[in-house]
Amino acid sequence: MARRSSIREAARHLGFRSGLEATVARFLEAQEVPAEYEKNKLKYEVPARVATYTPDWLLPNGIVIETKGLFNTADRQKHLLIKNQHPDLELRFVFSRVKTRISKISKTTYGDWAKHHGFQFAEEKPPIAWLNEPPNPHRMAAARAAFGIKS
Repeated sequence: MARRSSIREAARHLGFRSGLEATVARFLEAQEVPAEYEKNKLKYEVPARVATYTPDWLLPNGIVIETKGLFNTADRQKHLLIKNQHPDLELRFVFSRVKTRISKISKTTYGDWAKHHGFQFAEEKPPIAWLNEPPNPHRMAAARAAFGIKS
């Protein structure tokens, strides 16, 4: 437990909220991917209110990467709302462990949930293939529209 908390503290010192985010940041930097952490925001509606989502990374090829150690019910609901309201946005997950169960009483894992809902996912780091995917005009237009980015 002490190791986990010291990793979290070191990550926070670097401006991240978790050790996993810091790990992915180092990985993207090593791959020379010019992606900025939590730079972009998009609006999505939660019934009865408008909320804002800040993804962890928007890659230059239009892929959005969200890192998740803990993936609780509220997070899962939020991402389903975002997918429903921004269906062309390419949102992918990097879980610290894909085999973590969504609850103590469920057999469904984070990976099962993502697969069931049509999200691509990986464990610990984004696959190099995600980084090497060329920009897709449709995906880029969706990201620009979702985040209000001017071309």
